[in-house]
Amino acid sequence: MRILDRFKNMFTKEVKNELSAEEKNLLRILGITENIEEDIKAEVTYFTCLKVLSENLGKLPLKLYQETDKGIVKAKNNNVYNLLRLRPNPYMNATTFWTTVEMNRSHYGNAYVYCNYKGTKLQDLWIMPSDQVRIMCDNAGYFGKKDKIWYVYNDTKTGKEYTIHADNVLHFKTSHTLNGIEGLAVKDILQSSVEGGLESQKFMNNLYKNGMTATSVLQYTGDLDEKAKARLIRGIESFANGSSNAGKIIPIPLGMQLTPLNLKLTDSQFFDLKKYNALQIAGAFGIKPTFINDYDKSSYSNSEAEQLSFLINTLQHMLKQYEEEISYKLLSTREINQGYFFKFNEGAVLRTDAKTQAEVVTKYVNNGIYTPNEARLLLNMTVIEGADILMCNGNYIPVQQVGNQYRKEGEIIEE
Repeated sequence: MRILDRFKNMFTKEVKNELSAEEKNLLRILGITENIEEDIKAEVTYFTCLKVLSENLGKLPLKLYQETDKGIVKAKNNNVYNLLRLRPNPYMNATTFWTTVEMNRSHYGNAYVYCNYKGTKLQDLWIMPSDQVRIMCDNAGYFGKKDKIWYVYNDTKTGKEYTIHADNVLHFKTSHTLNGIEGLAVKDILQSSVEGGLESQKFMNNLYKNGMTATSVLQYTGDLDEKAKARLIRGIESFANGSSNAGKIIPIPLGMQLTPLNLKLTDSQFFDLKKYNALQIAGAFGIKPTFINDYDKSSYSNSEAEQLSFLINTLQHMLKQYEEEISYKLLSTREINQGYFFKFNEGAVLRTDAKTQAEVVTKYVNNGIYTPNEARLLLNMTVIEGADILMCNGNYIPVQQVGNQYRKEGEIIEE
Protein backbone atom coordinates (compact mmCIF):
# COMPACT_ATOMS: atom_id res chain seq x y z
CA MET A 1 0.00 0.00 0.00
CA ARG A 2 1.33 3.43 -0.89
CA ILE A 3 2.28 5.76 1.94
CA LEU A 4 -0.39 8.30 0.95
CA ASP A 5 -3.12 5.65 0.85
CA ARG A 6 -1.99 4.28 4.22
CA PHE A 7 -2.03 7.77 5.70
CA LYS A 8 -5.58 8.32 4.44
CA ASN A 9 -6.71 5.00 5.86
CA MET A 10 -5.29 5.93 9.26
CA PHE A 11 -8.38 8.09 9.73
CA THR A 12 -10.88 5.25 9.16
CA LYS A 13 -12.30 3.51 12.21
CA GLU A 14 -11.39 0.01 11.04
CA VAL A 15 -7.72 0.74 10.42
CA LYS A 16 -7.35 3.18 13.31
CA ASN A 17 -7.96 0.40 15.81
CA GLU A 18 -5.07 -1.56 14.26
CA LEU A 19 -2.47 1.22 14.13
CA SER A 20 1.07 0.36 15.12
CA ALA A 21 2.91 2.29 17.82
CA GLU A 22 4.92 4.14 15.12
CA GLU A 23 1.74 5.19 13.30
CA LYS A 24 0.12 6.43 16.51
CA ASN A 25 3.24 8.44 17.30
CA LEU A 26 3.10 9.96 13.83
CA LEU A 27 -0.48 11.07 14.37
CA ARG A 28 0.44 12.48 17.78
CA ILE A 29 3.37 14.44 16.29
CA LEU A 30 1.05 15.91 13.67
CA GLY A 31 -1.34 16.97 16.43
CA ILE A 32 -3.89 14.31 15.46
CA THR A 33 -5.08 12.15 18.35
CA GLU A 34 -7.79 9.60 18.76
CA ASN A 35 -11.04 11.29 19.74
CA ILE A 36 -11.62 9.85 23.19
CA GLU A 37 -12.88 13.04 24.85
CA GLU A 38 -16.50 11.92 24.92
CA ASP A 39 -15.54 8.38 25.95
CA ILE A 40 -13.53 9.67 28.91
CA LYS A 41 -16.48 11.76 30.10
CA ALA A 42 -18.52 8.56 30.13
CA GLU A 43 -16.23 6.97 32.73
CA VAL A 44 -18.45 7.12 35.80
CA THR A 45 -15.85 8.23 38.38
CA TYR A 46 -14.39 10.89 36.08
CA PHE A 47 -17.86 12.19 35.22
CA THR A 48 -18.88 12.26 38.90
CA CYS A 49 -15.80 14.31 39.81
CA LEU A 50 -16.55 16.83 37.05
CA LYS A 51 -20.16 16.98 38.19
CA VAL A 52 -19.28 17.55 41.87
CA LEU A 53 -16.81 20.36 41.18
CA SER A 54 -18.88 22.17 38.54
CA GLU A 55 -22.18 21.98 40.43
CA ASN A 56 -20.60 23.11 43.70
CA LEU A 57 -19.22 26.20 42.00
CA GLY A 58 -22.48 26.83 40.17
CA LYS A 59 -24.54 26.90 43.34
CA LEU A 60 -22.31 29.35 45.23
CA PRO A 61 -23.65 32.93 45.14
CA LEU A 62 -21.08 35.50 44.00
CA LYS A 63 -21.05 38.65 46.13
CA LEU A 64 -19.43 42.08 45.84
CA TYR A 65 -17.89 43.44 49.04
CA GLN A 66 -15.93 46.50 50.13
CA GLU A 67 -13.28 46.61 52.81
CA THR A 68 -13.71 49.78 54.88
CA ASP A 69 -12.38 51.21 58.14
CA LYS A 70 -15.45 49.76 59.84
CA GLY A 71 -14.88 46.30 58.41
CA ILE A 72 -16.13 44.43 55.33
CA VAL A 73 -19.56 45.49 54.08
CA LYS A 74 -21.73 44.49 51.16
CA ALA A 75 -21.19 46.85 48.24
CA LYS A 76 -23.93 48.41 46.17
CA ASN A 77 -24.87 46.73 42.94
CA ASN A 78 -23.18 47.86 39.75
CA ASN A 79 -23.25 46.75 36.10
CA VAL A 80 -20.44 44.19 36.45
CA TYR A 81 -21.93 42.66 39.58
CA ASN A 82 -25.38 42.34 38.01
CA LEU A 83 -23.87 40.54 35.00
CA LEU A 84 -21.92 38.09 37.14
CA ARG A 85 -24.71 37.20 39.55
CA LEU A 86 -27.71 37.22 37.19
CA ARG A 87 -26.99 36.70 33.49
CA PRO A 88 -23.44 36.94 32.12
CA ASN A 89 -24.74 36.70 28.55
CA PRO A 90 -28.18 36.51 26.89
CA TYR A 91 -28.08 32.71 26.67
CA MET A 92 -26.90 31.69 30.14
CA ASN A 93 -27.95 32.45 33.69
CA ALA A 94 -25.25 32.71 36.34
CA THR A 95 -25.63 29.11 37.58
CA THR A 96 -25.28 27.60 34.11
CA PHE A 97 -22.44 29.96 33.23
CA TRP A 98 -20.20 29.18 36.22
CA THR A 99 -21.03 25.45 36.03
CA THR A 100 -19.89 25.40 32.40
CA VAL A 101 -16.73 27.38 33.18
CA GLU A 102 -15.73 24.92 35.90
CA MET A 103 -16.56 21.93 33.67
CA ASN A 104 -14.10 23.28 31.08
CA ARG A 105 -11.46 24.05 33.71
CA SER A 106 -11.63 20.59 35.30
CA HIS A 107 -11.77 18.70 32.01
CA TYR A 108 -9.27 20.63 29.89
CA GLY A 109 -7.14 22.13 32.66
CA ASN A 110 -8.01 25.68 31.55
CA ALA A 111 -11.18 27.73 31.13
CA TYR A 112 -11.34 30.96 29.12
CA VAL A 113 -14.01 33.66 29.30
CA TYR A 114 -14.03 36.54 26.81
CA CYS A 115 -15.01 39.91 28.29
CA ASN A 116 -16.92 41.89 25.66
CA TYR A 117 -16.54 45.62 26.26
CA LYS A 118 -18.26 48.51 24.52
CA GLY A 119 -15.98 51.38 25.36
CA THR A 120 -15.30 51.02 29.08
CA LYS A 121 -18.61 49.28 29.83
CA LEU A 122 -18.72 45.49 30.12
CA GLN A 123 -21.51 44.24 27.87
CA ASP A 124 -21.42 40.47 28.47
CA LEU A 125 -19.20 37.46 29.09
CA TRP A 126 -18.69 34.54 26.69
CA ILE A 127 -17.13 31.15 27.36
CA MET A 128 -14.54 30.20 24.73
CA PRO A 129 -14.18 26.43 24.13
CA SER A 130 -10.94 25.46 25.86
CA ASP A 131 -9.80 23.16 23.06
CA GLN A 132 -10.01 26.06 20.58
CA VAL A 133 -7.82 28.50 22.53
CA ARG A 134 -4.04 28.64 22.74
CA ILE A 135 -1.84 30.95 24.80
CA MET A 136 0.81 33.02 23.07
CA CYS A 137 3.62 35.05 24.64
CA ASP A 138 4.64 38.00 22.45
CA ASN A 139 8.33 37.92 23.36
CA ALA A 140 9.27 40.04 20.33
CA GLY A 141 6.71 42.78 20.92
CA TYR A 142 4.87 42.35 17.61
CA PHE A 143 1.54 43.43 19.12
CA GLY A 144 2.91 46.26 21.26
CA LYS A 145 4.55 45.76 24.62
CA LYS A 146 7.12 42.98 24.79
CA ASP A 147 6.45 39.73 26.70
CA LYS A 148 2.70 40.32 26.96
CA ILE A 149 0.29 37.37 27.05
CA TRP A 150 -2.27 37.02 24.25
CA TYR A 151 -5.00 34.44 23.70
CA VAL A 152 -5.59 33.09 20.20
CA TYR A 153 -9.11 31.77 19.63
CA ASN A 154 -9.92 29.67 16.55
CA ASP A 155 -13.63 29.71 15.78
CA THR A 156 -14.26 26.34 14.13
CA LYS A 157 -17.72 27.44 12.93
CA THR A 158 -16.52 30.43 10.93
CA GLY A 159 -12.88 29.44 10.43
CA LYS A 160 -11.74 32.83 11.75
CA GLU A 161 -8.92 33.39 14.20
CA TYR A 162 -9.03 36.06 16.90
CA THR A 163 -6.12 37.41 18.94
CA ILE A 164 -7.34 38.74 22.30
CA HIS A 165 -5.42 40.75 24.88
CA ALA A 166 -5.00 39.10 28.28
CA ASP A 167 -6.91 41.91 30.02
CA ASN A 168 -10.03 40.89 28.10
CA VAL A 169 -9.86 37.20 29.05
CA LEU A 170 -10.70 35.59 32.37
CA HIS A 171 -8.36 32.60 32.59
CA PHE A 172 -9.05 29.95 35.22
CA LYS A 173 -6.57 27.09 35.51
CA THR A 174 -6.16 23.99 37.64
CA SER A 175 -3.69 23.81 40.50
CA HIS A 176 -1.63 21.42 38.35
CA THR A 177 0.61 23.90 36.53
CA LEU A 178 4.34 23.91 35.94
CA ASN A 179 4.77 27.44 34.57
CA GLY A 180 1.96 29.34 36.28
CA ILE A 181 0.52 30.31 32.89
CA GLU A 182 -1.24 27.18 31.68
CA GLY A 183 -2.95 24.48 33.75
CA LEU A 184 -2.69 20.73 33.25
CA ALA A 185 -5.77 18.52 33.05
CA VAL A 186 -6.23 15.57 35.39
CA LYS A 187 -7.14 13.37 32.44
CA ASP A 188 -3.71 14.05 30.92
CA ILE A 189 -1.77 13.53 34.15
CA LEU A 190 -3.63 10.33 35.04
CA GLN A 191 -4.21 9.17 31.49
CA SER A 192 -3.56 5.51 32.24
CA SER A 193 -5.86 5.51 35.29
CA VAL A 194 -8.68 7.32 33.53
CA GLU A 195 -8.47 5.17 30.43
CA GLY A 196 -8.17 2.07 32.64
CA GLY A 197 -11.44 2.98 34.33
CA LEU A 198 -13.00 3.54 30.92
CA GLU A 199 -11.85 0.15 29.66
CA SER A 200 -13.17 -1.63 32.76
CA GLN A 201 -16.55 0.03 32.19
CA LYS A 202 -16.52 -1.11 28.55
CA PHE A 203 -15.61 -4.62 29.70
CA MET A 204 -18.62 -4.77 32.01
CA ASN A 205 -20.87 -3.32 29.31
CA ASN A 206 -19.78 -6.02 26.87
CA LEU A 207 -20.44 -8.69 29.49
CA TYR A 208 -23.99 -7.40 29.94
CA LYS A 209 -24.53 -7.27 26.19
CA ASN A 210 -23.35 -10.87 25.93
CA GLY A 211 -25.71 -12.03 28.66
CA MET A 212 -22.85 -12.26 31.21
CA THR A 213 -21.31 -15.10 29.19
CA ALA A 214 -17.57 -15.29 28.60
CA THR A 215 -15.73 -16.29 25.44
CA SER A 216 -16.40 -19.87 24.41
CA VAL A 217 -14.45 -22.50 22.47
CA LEU A 218 -16.24 -24.40 19.71
CA GLN A 219 -14.84 -27.85 18.96
CA TYR A 220 -15.74 -29.49 15.65
CA THR A 221 -14.39 -32.11 13.25
CA GLY A 222 -13.59 -31.09 9.69
CA ASP A 223 -12.16 -28.16 7.80
CA LEU A 224 -14.32 -25.11 7.10
CA ASP A 225 -13.33 -22.14 4.99
CA GLU A 226 -13.43 -18.66 6.50
CA LYS A 227 -16.90 -17.80 5.19
CA ALA A 228 -18.44 -21.02 6.49
CA LYS A 229 -16.67 -20.59 9.81
CA ALA A 230 -17.96 -17.03 10.19
CA ARG A 231 -21.49 -18.12 9.28
CA LEU A 232 -21.38 -20.92 11.88
CA ILE A 233 -20.16 -18.53 14.61
CA ARG A 234 -22.86 -15.95 13.79
CA GLY A 235 -25.52 -18.63 14.02
CA ILE A 236 -24.40 -19.77 17.48
CA GLU A 237 -23.94 -16.21 18.73
CA SER A 238 -27.49 -15.34 17.75
CA PHE A 239 -28.66 -17.87 20.36
CA ALA A 240 -25.96 -17.22 22.97
CA ASN A 241 -25.33 -13.48 23.12
CA GLY A 242 -27.51 -10.78 24.61
CA SER A 243 -29.54 -10.47 27.78
CA SER A 244 -32.64 -11.72 25.95
CA ASN A 245 -30.96 -15.12 25.45
CA ALA A 246 -29.86 -15.53 29.06
CA GLY A 247 -30.96 -18.90 30.43
CA LYS A 248 -32.05 -20.25 27.04
CA ILE A 249 -30.89 -23.43 25.28
CA ILE A 250 -28.18 -23.14 22.60
CA PRO A 251 -28.66 -25.61 19.70
CA ILE A 252 -25.32 -27.21 18.71
CA PRO A 253 -24.96 -29.36 15.54
CA LEU A 254 -24.15 -33.04 15.98
CA GLY A 255 -20.45 -33.69 16.51
CA MET A 256 -19.70 -30.18 17.87
CA GLN A 257 -19.04 -29.13 21.44
CA LEU A 258 -19.27 -25.62 22.91
CA THR A 259 -17.10 -25.03 26.00
CA PRO A 260 -17.31 -21.64 27.78
CA LEU A 261 -14.05 -20.33 29.19
CA ASN A 262 -14.20 -19.99 32.95
CA LEU A 263 -14.57 -16.33 33.94
CA LYS A 264 -14.64 -15.25 37.57
CA LEU A 265 -14.42 -11.55 38.30
CA THR A 266 -13.60 -12.34 41.92
CA ASP A 267 -10.52 -14.38 40.96
CA SER A 268 -9.08 -11.47 38.97
CA GLN A 269 -10.04 -9.02 41.77
CA PHE A 270 -11.81 -7.02 39.09
CA PHE A 271 -14.05 -5.05 41.40
CA ASP A 272 -11.27 -4.37 43.92
CA LEU A 273 -9.06 -2.98 41.17
CA LYS A 274 -11.94 -0.97 39.73
CA LYS A 275 -12.67 0.53 43.15
CA TYR A 276 -8.98 1.33 43.74
CA ASN A 277 -8.75 3.00 40.33
CA ALA A 278 -11.87 5.07 41.12
CA LEU A 279 -10.34 6.28 44.39
CA GLN A 280 -7.15 7.27 42.58
CA ILE A 281 -9.07 9.40 40.06
CA ALA A 282 -11.20 10.99 42.78
CA GLY A 283 -8.11 11.72 44.87
CA ALA A 284 -6.49 13.58 41.97
CA PHE A 285 -9.56 15.83 41.78
CA GLY A 286 -9.59 16.28 45.56
CA ILE A 287 -12.96 14.50 45.83
CA LYS A 288 -13.81 12.52 48.97
CA PRO A 289 -14.92 8.86 48.62
CA THR A 290 -18.47 9.66 49.76
CA PHE A 291 -18.89 11.99 46.77
CA ILE A 292 -18.34 9.05 44.40
CA ASN A 293 -20.79 6.88 46.36
CA ASP A 294 -18.17 4.98 48.39
CA TYR A 295 -19.66 4.80 51.90
CA ASP A 296 -17.47 2.02 53.33
CA LYS A 297 -15.87 4.29 55.93
CA SER A 298 -18.58 6.90 56.15
CA SER A 299 -21.16 7.59 58.83
CA TYR A 300 -23.71 10.25 59.61
CA SER A 301 -21.46 11.70 62.32
CA ASN A 302 -18.53 12.42 59.99
CA SER A 303 -20.51 13.57 56.94
CA GLU A 304 -20.45 17.20 58.07
CA ALA A 305 -16.72 16.95 58.79
CA GLU A 306 -16.15 15.59 55.27
CA GLN A 307 -18.13 18.48 53.81
CA LEU A 308 -15.95 20.95 55.74
CA SER A 309 -12.80 19.11 54.63
CA PHE A 310 -14.00 19.26 51.02
CA LEU A 311 -14.46 23.02 51.33
CA ILE A 312 -11.06 23.61 52.92
CA ASN A 313 -8.91 21.16 50.95
CA THR A 314 -10.60 21.29 47.54
CA LEU A 315 -12.91 24.24 46.99
CA GLN A 316 -11.03 27.03 48.76
CA HIS A 317 -8.01 26.99 46.45
CA MET A 318 -10.30 26.92 43.42
CA LEU A 319 -12.58 29.69 44.74
CA LYS A 320 -9.67 31.92 45.72
CA GLN A 321 -8.31 31.73 42.17
CA TYR A 322 -11.73 32.59 40.71
CA GLU A 323 -12.18 35.52 43.10
CA GLU A 324 -8.71 36.96 42.41
CA GLU A 325 -9.05 36.67 38.63
CA ILE A 326 -12.54 38.19 38.55
CA SER A 327 -11.65 41.04 40.92
CA TYR A 328 -8.44 41.94 39.07
CA LYS A 329 -9.85 41.76 35.54
CA LEU A 330 -13.38 43.16 36.02
CA LEU A 331 -12.89 45.87 38.64
CA SER A 332 -11.24 49.17 37.79
CA THR A 333 -8.02 50.28 39.49
CA ARG A 334 -10.00 52.92 41.37
CA GLU A 335 -12.48 50.34 42.67
CA ILE A 336 -9.69 48.01 43.75
CA ASN A 337 -7.98 50.84 45.61
CA GLN A 338 -11.30 51.61 47.31
CA GLY A 339 -11.36 48.07 48.70
CA TYR A 340 -13.91 46.42 46.40
CA PHE A 341 -13.58 42.68 45.74
CA PHE A 342 -15.68 39.71 44.63
CA LYS A 343 -16.18 36.66 46.84
CA PHE A 344 -18.22 33.46 46.60
CA ASN A 345 -20.44 32.73 49.58
CA GLU A 346 -18.90 29.49 50.87
CA GLY A 347 -21.65 29.11 53.45
CA ALA A 348 -23.91 27.69 50.75
CA VAL A 349 -22.09 24.34 50.93
CA LEU A 350 -22.08 24.27 54.74
CA ARG A 351 -25.79 24.67 55.39
CA THR A 352 -26.89 22.53 58.31
CA ASP A 353 -30.20 21.25 59.58
CA ALA A 354 -32.72 23.66 61.11
CA LYS A 355 -31.91 22.74 64.70
CA THR A 356 -28.16 23.33 64.35
CA GLN A 357 -28.74 26.54 62.43
CA ALA A 358 -31.04 27.85 65.18
CA GLU A 359 -28.44 27.06 67.86
CA VAL A 360 -25.65 28.83 65.96
CA VAL A 361 -27.71 31.95 65.19
CA THR A 362 -28.97 32.14 68.78
CA LYS A 363 -25.42 32.04 70.17
CA TYR A 364 -24.35 34.80 67.81
CA VAL A 365 -27.23 37.03 68.92
CA ASN A 366 -26.95 36.25 72.64
CA ASN A 367 -23.22 36.98 72.66
CA GLY A 368 -23.45 40.33 70.92
CA ILE A 369 -21.95 39.24 67.58
CA TYR A 370 -25.09 39.59 65.43
CA THR A 371 -27.97 41.98 65.92
CA PRO A 372 -31.41 40.37 65.77
CA ASN A 373 -31.99 41.97 62.37
CA GLU A 374 -28.73 40.56 61.00
CA ALA A 375 -29.81 37.12 62.18
CA ARG A 376 -33.19 37.58 60.52
CA LEU A 377 -31.50 38.48 57.24
CA LEU A 378 -29.49 35.24 57.43
CA LEU A 379 -32.79 33.38 57.67
CA ASN A 380 -34.26 35.36 54.74
CA MET A 381 -36.68 37.17 57.01
CA THR A 382 -37.63 40.85 56.93
CA VAL A 383 -36.03 43.26 59.40
CA ILE A 384 -38.10 44.80 62.19
CA GLU A 385 -37.88 48.13 63.95
CA GLY A 386 -35.74 48.32 67.07
CA ALA A 387 -33.77 45.12 66.35
CA ASP A 388 -30.55 46.78 65.15
CA ILE A 389 -28.82 46.80 68.53
CA LEU A 390 -26.32 44.31 69.91
CA MET A 391 -27.41 42.38 72.99
CA CYS A 392 -25.61 40.09 75.39
CA ASN A 393 -26.08 38.36 78.71
CA GLY A 394 -26.34 40.89 81.56
CA ASN A 395 -24.25 38.67 83.85
CA TYR A 396 -21.16 39.30 81.76
CA ILE A 397 -18.69 41.85 83.20
CA PRO A 398 -15.24 43.08 82.13
CA VAL A 399 -12.27 41.13 83.48
CA GLN A 400 -11.02 44.20 85.35
CA GLN A 401 -14.25 44.30 87.39
CA VAL A 402 -14.31 40.65 88.44
CA GLY A 403 -14.88 40.48 92.25
CA ASN A 404 -16.50 43.92 92.56
CA GLN A 405 -19.86 42.24 93.12
CA TYR A 406 -18.59 40.83 96.44
CA ARG A 407 -17.56 44.19 97.92
CA LYS A 408 -19.50 45.62 100.85
CA GLU A 409 -20.96 49.02 100.48
CA GLY A 410 -18.27 51.68 101.04
CA GLU A 411 -15.49 49.10 101.27
CA ILE A 412 -12.25 49.98 99.51
CA ILE A 413 -10.13 47.15 98.24
CA GLU A 414 -6.44 47.88 97.85
CA GLU A 415 -5.00 47.06 94.46
